[in-house]
Amino acid sequence: MATDILGSVNAASGASAAGAASRTRAKDMSEQFMTLLVAQMQNQDPLNPMDNSQVTSQIAQINTVSGINDLNDTLSSIGGQMDAAQQLQASALIGRGVLVAGDSISVGAEGAATPFGMELESPASELKLTITDGAGSVVHESTYENQQAGIQSFSWDGKDASGQIVGEGNYTVSITALGPDGQSVPVQPLTMGYVGGVVASDNGPQLDLGPKGLVGLDAIRQII
Repeated sequence: MATDILGSVNAASGASAAGAASRTRAKDMSEQFMTLLVAQMQNQDPLNPMDNSQVTSQIAQINTVSGINDLNDTLSSIGGQMDAAQQLQASALIGRGVLVAGDSISVGAEGAATPFGMELESPASELKLTITDGAGSVVHESTYENQQAGIQSFSWDGKDASGQIVGEGNYTVSITALGPDGQSVPVQPLTMGYVGGVVASDNGPQLDLGPKGLVGLDAIRQII
């Protein structure tokens, strides 16, 4: 029975330096395989020669290992390029306003309120926006008709139902929608945050939205 050459090569490769590149390891493995194969053929027992099918099988295995190493190198390179592209894309958003899932509105001096929005799953014949203060009291309501599916942004003048400017602070928006058949339509409120920086993470670049926390690029529904 022929010696398992691939096993010998794997054992020899295990002694290689841990920091060697995968492409170098694959090349070394191939060279070691051929050296051992030639040596075994030269010293084989004439009465019990090597089985050609075994040699062919082990050659196929070593080629597979080399191919996998090359593929891993390629995937690592592509992954690095994608990470760099995402970092560049995220950095371009610093200082910009973005809409992400959330229901908060901030009101500053003289009723200056941050924009907000919604993501409507399907067309709605009627849409109702309700804004409440920290105590849960309604300060503003508005109704819209015939809204298309998708993402829309809204602005509020910071005034209550009597036309008075509300106080500074955080407010909450709730949105309900009805379809043409009178059934409820799923709708996601969107809140605005300013991108103050980018934080690297294992899940890709994260946008720092200050009080609203960190979000990934895939969480952005609209750039304002």
